[in-house]
Amino acid sequence: MPADEIALGFDDVFPLAGGLVEEGELGPGALCELQGIDEVFEDMTRDAQGNRWTGAVMSTDAGWARARHLARAVLVAEGESDPPLPEICVVR
Repeated sequence: MPADEIALGFDDVFPLAGGLVEEGELGPGALCELQGIDEVFEDMTRDAQGNRWTGAVMSTDAGWARARHLARAVLVAEGESDPPLPEICVVR
């Protein structure tokens, strides 16, 4: 999946998070981290310094590292005691 598609997919579903918390499907503790991911992606979009939306930078960019850290916090908040690290593979 292209890097920018990850952020676009997140952007599509993030507005549903509040409703999921209200319905008890998502813990309230996860909402803060999800908002943080949204902010990271917004900051990355506004960054005119370089292209942060390529697979090549996903494993080295500080923004992507922060998004992964926050995503892991969501998994832990939702009961995943030791979520596995994602495999990042670039297919050319």
